[in-house]
Amino acid sequence: MKKIVDTRGLNCPQPVLLTRQALIDSEVDEVVTIVDNETALENVSKLANSLRLTANVDEKGGQFYISILKDEILNDVNIAQSSHANVVVLITSNVLGSGDDALGGILMKSFMYTLTQMEGTFQVLIFMNSGVLLPTEGSEVLEYIKSLEERHIEVLSCGTCLDFYHLSDKLRAGSVTNMFTITEKIMEAQRLITL
Repeated sequence: MKKIVDTRGLNCPQPVLLTRQALIDSEVDEVVTIVDNETALENVSKLANSLRLTANVDEKGGQFYISILKDEILNDVNIAQSSHANVVVLITSNVLGSGDDALGGILMKSFMYTLTQMEGTFQVLIFMNSGVLLPTEGSEVLEYIKSLEERHIEVLSCGTCLDFYHLSDKLRAGSVTNMFTITEKIMEAQRLITL
């Protein structure tokens, strides 16, 4: 069955997430994603490439139609889980990247939302330094972190960091941990992503 995914007008990372979601459907053997900008075209094409699938692009009036055929031997579970299982994500700041903090806040919100759309990709989410601002009361991404916790992602926040920022009584997602446990989780991880 062919599935059309119209992502015109949607911002990153929506075109990639919606395309990936369509590819996970076991009844779908072809996905055609429609995008209206070259960045989305490039990102959806990279998704196909990362899954070892071929993406054919047809441009019509400034709109890009990306056709992705699923390989018959491709396991749908592999698409759903990708190759990122047993990953620990370590977040050491409340903003993503360096430079303008307003932009960094927008990027962190987008990143945390994107994590909620990934299935089976990581097991532990650790917050340290100003990263502990994210799972606490008033955070713009708190709902995303709670959603991850509901999916049995282990959410840990550094107790020393919470104390430093006077947030010990404001933690609203996950649990307080210590440096020994953080180090243990990092050392046991197959892969570590640090932000």
